[in-house]
Amino acid sequence: MLSLALPSAGLARETTKAGPVKTALKAGVPAKAKSAKTSSQKKKKITTAQKKKKPVLHGKRLVGKKATFRKASFRRTSLHDPMGEPYTGGELRLRSNAVLVVDQHTGEPLYAKNAHLSAPIASITKLMTAMVVLDAGLPLNEEITIETEDVDRLKGTSSRLPLGSTLTRWDLLNLALIASENRAAAALSRAYPGGREAFVAAMNRKAEQLGMYHTRFVDGTGLSSENRSTAADLAKLVDAAYRYPLIRRISTTGSFDLIVPVQQQVRHLAYHNTNVLTRRADWEIGVSKTGYINEAGHCLVMQAQISGRNVIIVLLDSWGKLSRIGDANRIRQWLEHADTGRLASRMGKTSV
Repeated sequence: MLSLALPSAGLARETTKAGPVKTALKAGVPAKAKSAKTSSQKKKKITTAQKKKKPVLHGKRLVGKKATFRKASFRRTSLHDPMGEPYTGGELRLRSNAVLVVDQHTGEPLYAKNAHLSAPIASITKLMTAMVVLDAGLPLNEEITIETEDVDRLKGTSSRLPLGSTLTRWDLLNLALIASENRAAAALSRAYPGGREAFVAAMNRKAEQLGMYHTRFVDGTGLSSENRSTAADLAKLVDAAYRYPLIRRISTTGSFDLIVPVQQQVRHLAYHNTNVLTRRADWEIGVSKTGYINEAGHCLVMQAQISGRNVIIVLLDSWGKLSRIGDANRIRQWLEHADTGRLASRMGKTSV
């Protein structure tokens, strides 16, 4: 089991080069000391234009009199460069809100950002789904029929698997891990001994066994925002998933074709891995899973070999679908350019 040498969550603080980020001053209160002027002297006339001034959108948040402010985690990139600029040296700039890069062999964190922040994890959940299915030793050639219970009533996501179609448990595992197929994951949990309630209980027991003490699962798909974890816990999940040869094989497969018999007809379905890096020859990936719901943002977890080092990469709440891929590429470039001394220096400046 992966043991992380991370500071405790209670020590986590957002910092800048100047030190801890200060709490914003209450709106309308200046930073300077109060003067001896009377309140009548301080009053200013409010023009009609000022009264009618409309709030504006900033960073997808409403900015106005009653707006709440947050520090920007990343910046919007141009349409011509959706993944952002490549790493060219200096400080590593990433667009994911929570990041953890770990040496899989030693458990040493090489880079950390909000690693203890609890957040929804979307379809990263399906890695735990696959482990629970495999732990149960259920026959992979057993046929399972897609039923109305497997339809997503929470988010209303679509599926290419028609109701009444019958697939093997092996096929469903492939679709859940490669294409992040929600009906496939839902069918796997439903077909578990004891049903979905027993399945979710097994997921949470497994999480506790792995030392994922800040993780909670409520379904096997990840569609619920109540499936929550931290980057630190997910590094343990990826490390555990890497111990399953079938998960390594399936999750890193670039594409998967399937023939589905439906009502005396045959339908050919072609699926592609939701992580485009699995189809890149310049990446050596051992485990891969993406995730997305509105509450979680775009997420990506991987085990990969970079410069002869096995590392685990966790990227949560990235700005866009491609920015998580850009972050992964920047991390790889950063590791390839950094020697041991520079990594140690960077760790001295990294806030967890």
